[in-house]
Amino acid sequence: MWDAMENAASLVRNGGTLFIAIYNDQGWISLWWKKVKNLYCSGTPGRWLVKCTYYPYFVLSGFAADLIERRNPIRRYTDYKKRRGMSRIHDWTDWLGGNPFEVAKPEDVIHFHIARGFQLRKLKTCGGRLGCNEFVFTLGV
Repeated sequence: MWDAMENAASLVRNGGTLFIAIYNDQGWISLWWKKVKNLYCSGTPGRWLVKCTYYPYFVLSGFAADLIERRNPIRRYTDYKKRRGMSRIHDWTDWLGGNPFEVAKPEDVIHFHIARGFQLRKLKTCGGRLGCNEFVFTLGV
């Protein structure tokens, strides 16, 4: 990931803008997801074990949240594709099988780019949760 950021940064001209999104480092939770993803990508038995564990978890936790919030649980699936461009099942598969899975703390990404002459213009964090932190840098301005 750091090599990729180095390569991307090297392509930005003076005064140019770099937009990146990097998965948030959540410590042990990130390590857990890395192990889950590695198991998923280890072959058919690992893939089925992960799917049989996490698909029911995702369905039941979403169902419980919908009941607590008094939302129609069916809409969780029917409206999803309109917002994301893929079904919820495809999104789960994409998440569980998404390797390589690399993460970083926002401050590490910022320091990395400042050391290369960039200035941070905008930062949108995922609030310490699972997801990507989004960065906008400008070179040499």
